[in-house]
Amino acid sequence: MTPSAAPDRAPLAVTMGEPAGIGGEVALKAWLRRGELPPFLVIDDADRLQRIAHELRIDVPVRTVTTPTEAPNIFSEALPVLHQPLPVKSVAGRPIPENAPAVVASIESAVRLARSGAAAAVVTNPISKEALYGCGFTFPGHTEFLGALAGDNATPVMMLACAELRVVPVTIHVSLAEAIRTLDTDRIVDAATVTDNALKRDFGIAQPLLAIAGLNPHAGEGGAMGDEDAEIVAPAVAELRARGIDAFGPAPPDTLFAPAARSGYDAAICMYHDQALIPLKTLDFDGGVNVTLGLPFVRTSPGHGTAFDIAGTGRAREASLVAALRMAAAIAAHRAAARM
Repeated sequence: MTPSAAPDRAPLAVTMGEPAGIGGEVALKAWLRRGELPPFLVIDDADRLQRIAHELRIDVPVRTVTTPTEAPNIFSEALPVLHQPLPVKSVAGRPIPENAPAVVASIESAVRLARSGAAAAVVTNPISKEALYGCGFTFPGHTEFLGALAGDNATPVMMLACAELRVVPVTIHVSLAEAIRTLDTDRIVDAATVTDNALKRDFGIAQPLLAIAGLNPHAGEGGAMGDEDAEIVAPAVAELRARGIDAFGPAPPDTLFAPAARSGYDAAICMYHDQALIPLKTLDFDGGVNVTLGLPFVRTSPGHGTAFDIAGTGRAREASLVAALRMAAAIAAHRAAARM
């Protein structure tokens, strides 16, 4: 996708993320690759970004804007920033509770811009849920928070995507024991249905094929390794087919992600978080993108976390944020074309 392909030239809105993490650094480094990207602005503390650029010797001029419409015109010369001040100066690798409300406000602002059409999409930098809990943040992660901001009609579904694989975990930010306990046929059907619709609308795939992973080793081995695949997963596959969705499974998860298998489907519906994320991050850690399906606005995010251990060292790589920006612009373009 070319940089000029963002719908109506509305910029992408990039959130602050956890100020003690690597979000600011990767945003600055992404701007250095601006010739490859559509215009974007960052909702962040402008002074913080200038300080990071100076300390890490990243040659990026930071310019404050008051409205998103200013961003495309200055994007070639400076990184546009909608100033979201931090109450306390951030320290790399050390989250400060007093800054948590500003992190949440940055996300809320990006969503408002996207819903109004002032931004083409929301691209979120990684947050630290633990750092946010003290300010009343009660959501397990970005996906659930964005669903609440979207309203009652939204069914947010988390997808991780890279060039070689798309995966959707049915259960997300819960323990493995809780994931198994709460997994049921309806949840699988709902996640797969949202995925099927999104692959058509957001990725331009006319007839998606979904692989439904089994829960147990060898997809239960005919009941020898558990009854869940026969009693929960298989009925979900049957229901999806009855709805006209092209799906197969339960597929043994130990072979589902081999190269030959990956070429045979458009997305894998996985039963729990790590079943989905381990193969994708193994294949393409830097290029993996987190996409929230089922929202009335476009949202992507880098596939990595806050990386407190390398924050402030200059070692953070911007590849995943660049991939998230590209994917956000591509999805926004698909949605815009569908409305014509």
